[in-house]
Amino acid sequence: MAQATEMPVAELERRLGADRLERDVPLAPFTTFRIGGPADLLYRARTPEELAQAILAARELGVPHFLLGAGANILIGDGGFRGLVIRNESAGIEFLEGNRVRAASGVMVYHDLIQACYAKGLGGLHHFVGIPSTVGGAIWQNLHFLSPPPERERTIFIEEVVEECELLTAESERRTVGVDYLRFGYDYSILHEREDVVLAVTFQLHRTPKEALLDVIRENLQWRDDRHPDLWLYPSAGSIFKKIEGVGAGRLIDQCGLKGHVHGSAQIFHRHANIVVNVGGATARQVRELIALAQETVERELGYRLEPEIGFIGEF
Repeated sequence: MAQATEMPVAELERRLGADRLERDVPLAPFTTFRIGGPADLLYRARTPEELAQAILAARELGVPHFLLGAGANILIGDGGFRGLVIRNESAGIEFLEGNRVRAASGVMVYHDLIQACYAKGLGGLHHFVGIPSTVGGAIWQNLHFLSPPPERERTIFIEEVVEECELLTAESERRTVGVDYLRFGYDYSILHEREDVVLAVTFQLHRTPKEALLDVIRENLQWRDDRHPDLWLYPSAGSIFKKIEGVGAGRLIDQCGLKGHVHGSAQIFHRHANIVVNVGGATARQVRELIALAQETVERELGYRLEPEIGFIGEF
């Protein structure tokens, strides 16, 4: 534990519970990339209250901290994270009047929330089936997917069904906000700019026949299976580079002949060139070098600068 001894560990133990703080925990198993060195300290928040308590303790004690949800859309360095990683496992789904549902921010959208809503015959969230994300992560990134077949003409965003969010604000106040506060955009919310933390979200859904929900769920899962890697076989963080309107980062990389290119145990996926996969034991360094190769090649040969959309966390 390289730096934890310099942190107020005893005070963290007093506030969060000595039996709840884990030391020197490898982070790779908590990410969809299956890559990442150890965290000095790890705390698993099981409720919105525990999540708020952990964030407040870290802020007040000046402890470097990182909030980890589903572990998608990030690459954690081989050196791990010096400080406290707060794993958001806050649970709880509550069905309210008027086809509304409230979910804690650690609830998994696909495995838990969508299935619970399907069982109640509620539609709106079913479009996002198969995407690895917690509720909090979905708000952070304004989770999105293409509209149902046969059109697939527009992008459906989670903001369309968000009614309100309960936050722990950057000022350490618990506050409930509406959609306007979140300033949603493509792969964006105000959470990218403020240190607000989502504790729970209330969604406004609509009654839908289960057969219609199941049709969309099946179609979307098939569409993803045809284009995206199976995370059990090919761990990845999803799309590596931000969308370039009208061009497509993956198409640019493919045009440069890099689809399928292997560097160490990292590979540009053979079916989707904007995805890097871990083919077995890849390091964060190998992934970073493969990302740099794609950027340099595309800029040199085609004149476009690719910008990563994934987050780079910890020590590389």
